[in-house]
Amino acid sequence: MLRQETSGETQGVSDVTDVERMAVIGAGAAGLCAAKHLLERGFAVTVFEMGSQVGGLWVYENDNARSPAYLSLRINSEPRATQFHDFPFPEDYPFNPTHFQVHAYLEAYADHFDIRRHIRFNAKVASVEQPTTAPGNEWRIRLADGTEESFDGVVIATGHQGVPSHPPFAKKFGGEYLHSHDYRTPEPFRDKRVLVVGTGNSALDIAADICTVTASTTMTARSPVLIMPRMLFGVPIQRTIAKISKPGVPWAVERRFRELLTYVAHGRVEDWGFVRPKKRTHPASHPTIMGHIAWRRIAVKTAGADDADGNEVHFSDGTVERFDTVIAATGYEIDLPFLSEEMVPVTGRRLDLYKRVAAPGWPGLYFVGFHNVSGGANIRIMDVQADLVAALAKGDVGLPDRSEMIADIERERRRIERRYPDSPRYGLELDPPVYTRDVEEELHPHRSRLRLRRTARYFLRDAANAVYHGRRGSTVDRRLMAKLAATGLAAVGVATIVALPRARRRS
Repeated sequence: MLRQETSGETQGVSDVTDVERMAVIGAGAAGLCAAKHLLERGFAVTVFEMGSQVGGLWVYENDNARSPAYLSLRINSEPRATQFHDFPFPEDYPFNPTHFQVHAYLEAYADHFDIRRHIRFNAKVASVEQPTTAPGNEWRIRLADGTEESFDGVVIATGHQGVPSHPPFAKKFGGEYLHSHDYRTPEPFRDKRVLVVGTGNSALDIAADICTVTASTTMTARSPVLIMPRMLFGVPIQRTIAKISKPGVPWAVERRFRELLTYVAHGRVEDWGFVRPKKRTHPASHPTIMGHIAWRRIAVKTAGADDADGNEVHFSDGTVERFDTVIAATGYEIDLPFLSEEMVPVTGRRLDLYKRVAAPGWPGLYFVGFHNVSGGANIRIMDVQADLVAALAKGDVGLPDRSEMIADIERERRRIERRYPDSPRYGLELDPPVYTRDVEEELHPHRSRLRLRRTARYFLRDAANAVYHGRRGSTVDRRLMAKLAATGLAAVGVATIVALPRARRRS
């Protein structure tokens, strides 16, 4: 809780003054919704944006040099699961909007909530400090042009996709090399032999984009992955997953459900050259990638690329192949050059933040947008985080002491390690339903307790209404019972269908 306290002279208590001035660094989706929530709570907000437009990574050829958007880029989630809670996408948007459409949406959001007049464009932040001599523990921001300003709190919303992470062999490769951050269109790769390193969404997009013009396209797919369909039986896959992706549903059941959907759409991922995950993985999908693989436009190598010598790439299975170009879709490093390591230590690709937003020991320093979601949409979670940050800054929600915050961070880290593969890729991963529930409990603890009491009281009645009769009873309990029913059905379906190929192999 960001407060300034002074000793009370007559009553022996502290006079508490609310924070008034907040700085937000970045005017992408995270920065815009952070500014909006802060403005709604009465703060004076200044947004510093190093480029000339709002939209962040969704601005094609953004002059802030941090956008990885390529011409064919579309958002992986449907509008209904992506949009801010109080500002829907236009009704005529497709299931997976283009980056141009997402940028237009963010522009409209900034105008609708009158955020633009609070933004300083072409304002690059050089440092964020909290001098011990500053009055009231103010935060001092220095810009690249040398100007300085003081604020009561700072929200970092610069994102984590600005500085590419390169594979170890990158400097040894003698041909053309680039990171997916710098990829834009397929034409420069016409008639070339191209290796795409990675199995994430960018790797799938780029491989599918270039394979119709290259001499050959090869993907190295050492990391386990589920290539999920975008649509199944005419329904966006996210809507199907949302039926079971609820707090309280065992994560193993949800993982099996995702495997079931992938099996129904594509069969066994091993048959396509990919490694089947043994833990839950970040979802990857593309509408045409499996067709390109089936048509032999894309070759998939399970072996990883370990070394290079000239134009030859050496793989972990001992094979060697020649390529003209390597495109590395190998993720990004967390880059916070304006903060000292003392404030927020970066461990690999992980930030140790309480509830993913607060820096232990540094009251008034907050973060929005430093996460990856395993299902759902990043923009929606940014909205949830911004609401929590505004409540913390206003003092409507308190923070525990530093030791409790660190203990909570460790518990969350261990939970992520149990669920996901041991890879830097999952340093910022979170489960949207679980995280949203946790934030809801922070913001509205009374509502959460009431939900538990109502669930216990009306359990049998709503079970009958929701599961057997479909009647509209209590919204909260009806959803809980539907979740339980879906869990049981999914468990039976997964056990049956996943067992089929194994049974056939034994026979």
